[in-house]
Amino acid sequence: MQLKIHVNSRRETIGLRTFFNKFIVLICDTNMKLYIKYDINQACRVILQEQLEKFGIQYQLLDLGEIEFKEAIPEETYSQLREALKKYGIEMLDNQKSQLIQKIKDTIVEMVYEKDKLPTSTISSYLSDKLNLSYGYISNIFSEHTYTSIENYIIMQKIERAKKLIIEDGLTLTEVSYKLNYSSVAHLSGQFKKTTGLTPSMFKRIVDKRRNMTKE
Repeated sequence: MQLKIHVNSRRETIGLRTFFNKFIVLICDTNMKLYIKYDINQACRVILQEQLEKFGIQYQLLDLGEIEFKEAIPEETYSQLREALKKYGIEMLDNQKSQLIQKIKDTIVEMVYEKDKLPTSTISSYLSDKLNLSYGYISNIFSEHTYTSIENYIIMQKIERAKKLIIEDGLTLTEVSYKLNYSSVAHLSGQFKKTTGLTPSMFKRIVDKRRNMTKE
């Protein structure tokens, strides 16, 4: 038996996986800010392992948010597991369409974040090959259930990755454009501003200014 899971996070409102490796801000009692880099993918795996073992469930963690159960699970245990995971923003997906939507998102996130450079093949070909479904079907079901297009979702993910590459990795806009398969720096800057309201340079200046203020 296989189970598809979905993790609720802020990136779902701006695109999934600001999620993986992002900056968060903790406000301390002394009114100081602490910037932390963390890998939520690893955190989720640890939470899942702890909860599954707590309930004595035999399992195997698969790729793209899937769990394979090695044996049948009593309904009461299944319900308890669902409630326990909800506390961490982890949702168990039973509906097949919901599972497919999440798998599409996870595939896009994997493509944008876990590859050193985005594939040169078209997005439609990449998703079709990965999911073994026609792109027309993938695109229609995605927009029907998320009220946005796959193209827009990919743009949001690429801009979030661009932020990370600029801030954490210190890459130039030329390097970021290359990694994310933009045709030019102007193309990246235009899409970045349209999505965030800021140019990449303005965004970096604001972040640097805030960091310098915390050091004073």
